[in-house]
Amino acid sequence: MSAEPDPFEVLYARGVTDGLPVVPPTATRVAAAVEASRRQGDELVALVAPRLGRATVEKIAINAVMAGCRPEYMPVVIAGVEAICDPAFALVGVSGTTDAVAPLLIVNGPVRKALDVNSSTGVFGPGWRANATIGRAVRLIWQNIGGATPGGISMSTFSQTGRYSYCIGENEEESPWEPLHVEHGFGALESTVAAIAAEAPQVVANTRSRTAREILATIARSGIVIASDAHAGLGDTVLIIGPEHARTIAADGWSKADARQFVWEQTQADTGGHGVTKFREPGNVKIVVAGGTAGRFSAWIPGWPFPDSPSSLVLKRIADLG
Repeated sequence: MSAEPDPFEVLYARGVTDGLPVVPPTATRVAAAVEASRRQGDELVALVAPRLGRATVEKIAINAVMAGCRPEYMPVVIAGVEAICDPAFALVGVSGTTDAVAPLLIVNGPVRKALDVNSSTGVFGPGWRANATIGRAVRLIWQNIGGATPGGISMSTFSQTGRYSYCIGENEEESPWEPLHVEHGFGALESTVAAIAAEAPQVVANTRSRTAREILATIARSGIVIASDAHAGLGDTVLIIGPEHARTIAADGWSKADARQFVWEQTQADTGGHGVTKFREPGNVKIVVAGGTAGRFSAWIPGWPFPDSPSSLVLKRIADLG
């Protein structure tokens, strides 16, 4: 008697995994995910670049199940798909670039608590199912529906682990400033997903300084090397400020706008002996407070560093979980 085929090996052979084991998308599991979305399975959510595959609710659910999502994560996954498929995200270019960018998802609002999205200690690391599987689901959708297969369309020279999953929450409770989604016109009690084409985190340590100016000057100097010290005119990039740094900066009376303006002015690129601002304008520096409350660290999350073909931060509202 021949053994039953291993579902993972079958799916791996079909090229629909990310190399790690996936959850078999049985009809029962997919139906539960579709039901949790409170939308019809055949409803079209987006056309996913580069091949403009049709991301229906059911196809999104199949990939969410394979990624290990709980059914209740579906509204967040759907909003993430809407975000990366927005023209401002420039998914066609991101799909084929040789750079090492991946869709970073930033979750804001009450949904963080409802779904246990990690915003605090170890925010970029393992241990939280929501972060790991929501980010993974969006990546699988980009690959399986959009066709961005590694070594095929996706030609990243190095790639990065964010292409397995790249999803965090903003630590709104520890932030002295308004959160990202409120800055962008959403209500504090609304939930959103922001997506940006992002490289890996570049951690900045400043454990001794006790003034806003000193901390932000260290952050600015560290930002000079994004892409290279000669790259200027860059677009959207995320600056994660850790809660300890944020408290010190705010205690000196600096608003988020003050911090952004200072970092923009101080982050200079050397273009043949002439210092120019690294980013096109202050608004390209997207400040988010995240991470644990212990540790005087911040981090640059470089965006896609090509001024001629920019990818912008895109925010989408998450439908009510019900």
